[in-house]
Amino acid sequence: MFMYFPTNYVWSMAAVSALNCGGYIDEVDRACKPVLLASQNGDDAGTEELYAAWAAVADRLVAKAQDDEARGRRIAAGETYYRASLYTSQAERLQSPKWEGRNAAYQKSIELLLKHIELSDAPCTTVEVPFGTSSLPGYFYRGQGEGPRPIIIQWNGLDSTKEMMYYSQFPQQLAERGVSTLMVDTPGSGESLRLRGLTARHDTEVWAAAIVDWLEHSAETLGIDPEQIGIVGWSLGGYYAPRALAFEDRLKLGVAWGANHNWFEVQEARRRREGENPVPHYWDHVFWVWGATDMDDFIEKTKGMHLNGVADKITAPLLITHGVGDRQINVSYAHQTYDQAVNSPKRELRLFDDPEGGTEHISIDNMPYVGAIIADWIAETFAELHPGGVR
Repeated sequence: MFMYFPTNYVWSMAAVSALNCGGYIDEVDRACKPVLLASQNGDDAGTEELYAAWAAVADRLVAKAQDDEARGRRIAAGETYYRASLYTSQAERLQSPKWEGRNAAYQKSIELLLKHIELSDAPCTTVEVPFGTSSLPGYFYRGQGEGPRPIIIQWNGLDSTKEMMYYSQFPQQLAERGVSTLMVDTPGSGESLRLRGLTARHDTEVWAAAIVDWLEHSAETLGIDPEQIGIVGWSLGGYYAPRALAFEDRLKLGVAWGANHNWFEVQEARRRREGENPVPHYWDHVFWVWGATDMDDFIEKTKGMHLNGVADKITAPLLITHGVGDRQINVSYAHQTYDQAVNSPKRELRLFDDPEGGTEHISIDNMPYVGAIIADWIAETFAELHPGGVR
């Protein structure tokens, strides 16, 4: 992985993600260079300074986009709002949950992305999925082709957002293959956590059932085939999605984009300071995600976060991808999920190593490349399950 900050894995991952999601190298360099020295003080120190540096670049882009829009230059404005949103989002992701500017920064990333969607005429709309007394916010991205489309439900991990799923270009890759995507901020992630206070839980089939219910009810409006619903989860979604696939039989296929077979065990290792953390202010972050008051409460709420005794209940096709050099989640967890998913009629394990690339966590160092491979597997598997359904 390109280590812009040689001693800081977490900050470097944000720079790599921005570049892999359509950021311009000059703009990313201008955002990172002012905090190069600050990065040497560890993950946590200087994150507000980092946000200010990235926000300065984003704000210059917003001014340019507004000028483009005033001149009727819709294409240029849409492209520029996109990058401003991307940089704002990446910098917000690294902030402490206790930073009082966090919600405003996140709301800014949403508003800028929606300006991009509006001006670029992207086939994407905002949606609300009823969930308990609240709802889960999402983006629906329409797949190309005539007739009802297959659809993928895409889920986050521990610290990403539905906006980051859009930036990844994975929904766009699926759309080119005739598959629609529903990007959802589940409890504990994105807008559901930041602006609605919905915290995570281990039994993810509960979220899945609510989302599938809504898709079935909305199938005609969305132009999707309710008999062709799959699920993809990256990072911690590598636990969330297989768990849902095991217990929600209306899901016809699934992808663990970065295995996460035993996340509870990983937390025990992190308490021993083994491996890399995905975000600064790590324990504050996970307590926030689960609404935990202290370490004992966190352990109680997450002790069920593993796929032992679960993976063997998966009876749908399952693809597991993993970077061999993943510094957060060891590749051995990918083998564990694959070895236990014995009842999947089509289980595949795709590992990424040098010189191919994609060796890091969720293959973030080569994400568009890996996303295309996953998208092809999904389109091919839907076609196998429902001949003529993907054109």
